[in-house]
Amino acid sequence: MARIVSISNQKGGVGKTTTAINLAAALARSGHPTLLIDLDPQGNASSCLGSPKDKAGNGTAEALLGLEPIANCIVPSLDGLDLCPANRALVGVEVELVGLPNRERRLQAALDGLPEKYTYVIIDLPPSLGLLTLNAFVASDGVVVPLQSEYYAMEGISELVRTINAVRRGPNPRLVRDGIVMTLHDSRVRLCREVEAQAREVFGNEVFHTVIPRAVRLAEAPSFQKTIFGFDPGCRAAAAYQALAGELVTRVAHQRTRATG
Repeated sequence: MARIVSISNQKGGVGKTTTAINLAAALARSGHPTLLIDLDPQGNASSCLGSPKDKAGNGTAEALLGLEPIANCIVPSLDGLDLCPANRALVGVEVELVGLPNRERRLQAALDGLPEKYTYVIIDLPPSLGLLTLNAFVASDGVVVPLQSEYYAMEGISELVRTINAVRRGPNPRLVRDGIVMTLHDSRVRLCREVEAQAREVFGNEVFHTVIPRAVRLAEAPSFQKTIFGFDPGCRAAAAYQALAGELVTRVAHQRTRATG
């Protein structure tokens, strides 16, 4: 059964989509069949992977609304990834979901029809805590939170943690925080070091050992419609995302062992 992981932070500009794309690509490169679901109406993940929303056919909007089985919305993408893209219809989906029955379980229902070949499903979420994010949390097993090494970063994460806890108490008791990953990090900058230290003090081992560096190559890759592995596989950022994938796989294995033990 696939491990479904949401990549979420209500703040924009924290490396959320970059993490979703490159973590998913790293998992696929490691031999784990992986599907990336673009649930962000901005569609940046889809654009990076060669399926811009103005050219995409069926995608996450149709799957959520029950207009198409999700298997009909998946396209092959880069680095061995499969993609369920965002298209223009996703922009208005939250409004349409309001009037539907079981509106917070639409993605969960769609994923019931997912092909069994996937080991991981990575969901890129919008920088908000609306119905799209709620659908992802109800459908997911875990959440990875990108945390930018900047002032106010810790304050921004508190509302997200409360939302995850509320979902655990309600519609999805199995939801866990798979971990927090420091992004856009520059160890030469004192503020970055202080924010990382504070995060590790507050969240302990929940913070991944791997830190994603602030890297020009990482910022350039999407403009060439490539993951970091297709753009510069030998750079520090590529190594970091490959290491992050390894950490996630290890954590998931430990969680499953505890659950069955």
